[in-house]
Amino acid sequence: MKIFHSDRYDFPLHEDQDFLISKYQLLVQKIIASGLAKPEELLIPPAAPYGLITQIHTPNYVEHLRHGDLTPQEIRDVGLPWSPQIIERARVTAAATLETCRWALKEGVALHLGGGTHHAFADRAKGFCWLNDCAIAARAMITDGWVKKVLILDCDVHQGDGTAAIFRNDPDIFTFSIHAKSTYPYHKEASDLDIELPVDTVDRDYLYALEKGLNKVLQNFRPELVIYLAGADIYADDRYGCLALSQAGIGLRDQLVLNRFAVTKTPVAVTLAGGYAKHIQETVQIHFQTVVQVIKFHPDRDHLPL
Repeated sequence: MKIFHSDRYDFPLHEDQDFLISKYQLLVQKIIASGLAKPEELLIPPAAPYGLITQIHTPNYVEHLRHGDLTPQEIRDVGLPWSPQIIERARVTAAATLETCRWALKEGVALHLGGGTHHAFADRAKGFCWLNDCAIAARAMITDGWVKKVLILDCDVHQGDGTAAIFRNDPDIFTFSIHAKSTYPYHKEASDLDIELPVDTVDRDYLYALEKGLNKVLQNFRPELVIYLAGADIYADDRYGCLALSQAGIGLRDQLVLNRFAVTKTPVAVTLAGGYAKHIQETVQIHFQTVVQVIKFHPDRDHLPL
């Protein structure tokens, strides 16, 4: 199974933000130690070219991004210090999600150990997100003739506001976001379908709402590809979330999504999106169980170590 990542690219952060990057390093180490993949099997693609990025992001914004010509307010909005390295990683992240989509079409499912930077708008960065990797990938998959219809299924605790705004009134890309109502972003955009959940929503209620939402989407929209943002920040002990799912409940969410599209033989490209548990190893474990679930749905799973 194809697994992509961008962990080779490090960048400076504010001194209290190490948890934002270290979870990826720990996850890669855990995957290798478990025997699920060898280091050389975790693939890092070349950075996405700017011509690809400007299919989604405005040329003016991309030029400012390239040269670090951003206002103090723009830096505050994204919450990260600009550096050439962080933009390089954002470009690699976009490329990794696109490669994940391409391989999902070939093999049924593929995985990116990152991505899901859904707060980036066409003309600005926001909420730890410089470039909207899922939007870039979805547009490229259609523009390049791989598919005609894409569902972006966003199960991060935060609404995919940038994604919703980018694809507003686009009939070929359906945006479905199931998220907490009373958390960031405090101004929500309109996705094609939004399900807003109350504080402390537990496993059973979340799974019921998700299944109901999927039923509603698939009544009228038949995707040829699903980009699934498998956020870990719906976990009860997440520092930036306000829902109350258990680790087991998040595993059931992954099973529900993957099984739903396995039945219809719809390819699924999985990105990991957010996850900020107070104890970082819990986030790593949640992401790791998503990796295991994805492998179980791969056609060659009998030849993969589990």
